[in-house]
Amino acid sequence: MADVNIKINGNDYTVPAGSTILQAARMSGISIPTLCYLKDINEIGACRICVVEVKGAKSLVAACVYPVNEGMEIQTNSPKVIEARKMTLELILSNHKKECLSCVRSENCELQALCKEYGIEDAHAFAGVSNKYTIDDSAIHMIRDNEKCILCRRCVAVCEKNQGVAVIGANDRGFDTNISCAFDYDLGNVACISCGQCITACPTGALSEKDDTQKVFDAINDPEKIVLVQTAPAVRVGLGEEFGEKIGTVVTGKMISAIRALGVDKVFDTNFSADLTIMEEATEFITRYTRKENLPLITSCSPGWIKYCEHYHPDMIPNLSTCKSPQGMFGATAKTYYAQKEGIDPANIYMVSVMPCTAKKFEAQRMDHTAVKGLPDIDAVLTVRELARMIKKMGIIWDMLPDGQFDSPFGLGSGAGTIFGATGGVMEAALRTAYETLTGEELKELEFTDVRGTQGIKEATYTIAGNEIRVAVCSGTANAGKLLNMVKSGEKTYDFIEVMACPGGCVNGGGQPIQPASVRNNCDIKALRAAGLYEDDRNLPVRKSHENPDIKRVYEEFFGEPNSHKAHEVLHTGYTARSKY
Repeated sequence: MADVNIKINGNDYTVPAGSTILQAARMSGISIPTLCYLKDINEIGACRICVVEVKGAKSLVAACVYPVNEGMEIQTNSPKVIEARKMTLELILSNHKKECLSCVRSENCELQALCKEYGIEDAHAFAGVSNKYTIDDSAIHMIRDNEKCILCRRCVAVCEKNQGVAVIGANDRGFDTNISCAFDYDLGNVACISCGQCITACPTGALSEKDDTQKVFDAINDPEKIVLVQTAPAVRVGLGEEFGEKIGTVVTGKMISAIRALGVDKVFDTNFSADLTIMEEATEFITRYTRKENLPLITSCSPGWIKYCEHYHPDMIPNLSTCKSPQGMFGATAKTYYAQKEGIDPANIYMVSVMPCTAKKFEAQRMDHTAVKGLPDIDAVLTVRELARMIKKMGIIWDMLPDGQFDSPFGLGSGAGTIFGATGGVMEAALRTAYETLTGEELKELEFTDVRGTQGIKEATYTIAGNEIRVAVCSGTANAGKLLNMVKSGEKTYDFIEVMACPGGCVNGGGQPIQPASVRNNCDIKALRAAGLYEDDRNLPVRKSHENPDIKRVYEEFFGEPNSHKAHEVLHTGYTARSKY
């Protein structure tokens, strides 16, 4: 592509033709503020915060959608531009609930940051009528407060484009425009998949996860309760961001110490139950592949994906693995095997999951996740953000925390379990075990690079013990829909498919730390977090699920063997076809 010569703020720059002013400025080391813009997702020029002055143009233009051309002269911070941005911010605030001191997004709100930057002191510059809405708390996983919505439409874009769900959109017109579900249905009464991608895209506090921190504090302070905490693989590469660490930093040791300092009884590693999942799922795959039944086998680790499948592709339910997710398997094992081993009444165990995912809150309340009759496998699910809030509330100083160790008997997880948090990780972990199970030989090269990376859809073919195994990996349920339609039409044929609801996998889950658009637009957050997990995998002493000594012990002492009757009672589940309307 040819280059063009332009001037920005009086200085000469050469940029690729076809660039928008926003892109050209960024390439030239100049930042232009935005509120609605999300790269490749929401490029609509709606918020007008990115307006700039272009010589010869009759009015200010939106930098995010206005292309550059040869000789263009641009002013990004002229008095006229500054005044326009300030007026826009004041207009937004005139119809915005101003409870910044108590808002869950305080100090991490893009609107708040811009108001501070532009010196918006009079929040009543355009005082008058403001819209009033009832808070929607009907969904299990999240809360919607439209009085904090700025109509940026980021949530609408990610729900439609990344997730292929589109259960929210703009209703009414003019001043009455609001983001809600069709016919003003509550979110809990539509085919939302609980993924939480809308929450991480929102620039304000209009969307947030349901906060379960007080429930966990209450359990910790209950002398009758034995509080067990499990932490998912992706948490260790997300939590540090809440305390100023670089994106993708592995903070396992500090994470364990921080959770223990909250006063819980045991801190365990969900990597253990990720390994348990592989033992069950790899065995299930080998059985189905041998019998040529219900292929392709499709993974069941991502509850957002499972809910998407139940709503939008119920005909594919027979292809789903019957394995509970690692979260579910851990809770089930804790309330059966662990309770029996330690002589504890399962009713006294309070099982807390720390997850990068809001759909785990929905999963925890599924009626088929009850290994012990009358008791849920999981009692409370915390997102990474909720855990960070608990740590801060308790006055725990992050930088002074030592590196802790997980407790036994669920303290050892393999590298295969660690990479569950990245798209392709479940597939790679399963292949490591399936290869050695089928061949009886040691796998020398553990990295299955064909299924790594953040692309939406990946595919590969592997020959194992003379069998040609065709696999596919996808993330983001919009991509899952595309892949399943190709399978149904006969265009594609696979034996094993991994699906994760969130683009990039759990590292980019709806419960992870929220990064502003200025970061999201200019670095690949999911790739950085995934790199941390792959680094952790390389450094762990055990890198295959079937070689985990804790896994061997639980089978010897309780389950017998993978896919045994006992294992099916405790570790497996079923699914329900749901309406998509």
